[in-house]
Amino acid sequence: MNESFLTWLAQFNDAELLARLLELFNDPPFYAVDKAGRVLFWNQALEELTGFMQADLLGLPSPISCPLDYPDEVLIRSVEFQSKAGKTIQLTVRTRGLLGLNGQLAGAVAWILVERDVDAEKQAVLKPVESTQNFHGIISRSPAMEAVFQIIQNAAQTEATVLVRGESGSGKELVARAIHDLSLRRQAPFLAINCAALSANLLESELFGHVRGAFTGAIKDHPGLFQRAKGGTLFLDEVAELPLELQAKLLRVIQERNYYPVGGDRLLDVDVRLVAATHRSLREEVKSGQFREDLMYRLRVVPIFLPSLRERREDIPLLLWHFIRLHNAQNFRKIEKIDPQAMRVLLDYHWPGNIRELHNIIEYAFAVGRGSCLRLSELPPEFREAAKPEPSAQTPVIAAKNEEDAIREALKRSSGSVEAAAGMLGMSRVTFWRKRKRYGIE
Repeated sequence: MNESFLTWLAQFNDAELLARLLELFNDPPFYAVDKAGRVLFWNQALEELTGFMQADLLGLPSPISCPLDYPDEVLIRSVEFQSKAGKTIQLTVRTRGLLGLNGQLAGAVAWILVERDVDAEKQAVLKPVESTQNFHGIISRSPAMEAVFQIIQNAAQTEATVLVRGESGSGKELVARAIHDLSLRRQAPFLAINCAALSANLLESELFGHVRGAFTGAIKDHPGLFQRAKGGTLFLDEVAELPLELQAKLLRVIQERNYYPVGGDRLLDVDVRLVAATHRSLREEVKSGQFREDLMYRLRVVPIFLPSLRERREDIPLLLWHFIRLHNAQNFRKIEKIDPQAMRVLLDYHWPGNIRELHNIIEYAFAVGRGSCLRLSELPPEFREAAKPEPSAQTPVIAAKNEEDAIREALKRSSGSVEAAAGMLGMSRVTFWRKRKRYGIE
């Protein structure tokens, strides 16, 4: 800052100058409170957002709830707030405490980063929503899926081998079916096999077939999937689980377009389009010696990365109502709405099992519940547990002669982690920070 400007500022009273600047501060929504949480300043943008006028609030407790032990650092928190008109709004509030000339807490300033209309969101999820996109059985309106759909369309017009990478339950077989349905092979069979579901011997026999007498119990010739899928598409799910000896045989099939059945001495030609899938990184499997590098490159001609459900959360309501409609059609129970609390838990869940898990949840709700509203009590136990609030503090685990020693010991045990040390003492992170400052502990 240049010296002439500083000289110019020196002629003004600091408090008056700050007050004048705040009068110009109308974006974003902003307010200031004293150490008791009473409103000192409430700008025009906040008036428009909340419906509360500054003139009516001055000297009164802030209608936006706030802690009273503000740290001397930026604190970001989420607050559910009800406007003067009765609308529920989810606010993300950025707050910082202010210290007076005596070094004691004098108040705080806060501004709103993000606001969401919770009531509008509830209305949007309470009632069935129509699917905005059903791409060959893949239901999505997520931008993350648009690139996937484009690759599927383009790859389907070729004979290239496709490798689909995605978490378990994310819809990899649906991608394979879409490729088949859009290809010139759509009139021929689409067959699938899970490479992790069978032993090496059974898997070899199922893929390549066997001749009579090849092994005990082989009382007749058995055509394998490569033969039965002739002219069509063969989907190899969990291809990373293929035993190394079968990887060599699969590589030959891809390169030579022929193979020997188990126990056979006559080559059979191959006319099959391969789509493989895995939830693992084949590159990492190659590094660990579990997968052939040459086969990886043969399978990974066109890679498709399928986003997990938590990466496309806007699809959760679509998929919920899609599966609800499927079960409604069975006329056992008809769900017409979802309780807001249940929907909130479903939207916040991390979905490790992805779409398959979501479908299972709906099937569970239809089995255990009754009536036209899907309620929280009809979800599996892990969802009901997730809805319970976390305890505000943990049980202190450190005993010391005084508070200062306890804080020092907690920091030592946690290797300097403030969050872990606060947990050991049963304090919030903010309280721990404030007390650490009070005792001058670095």
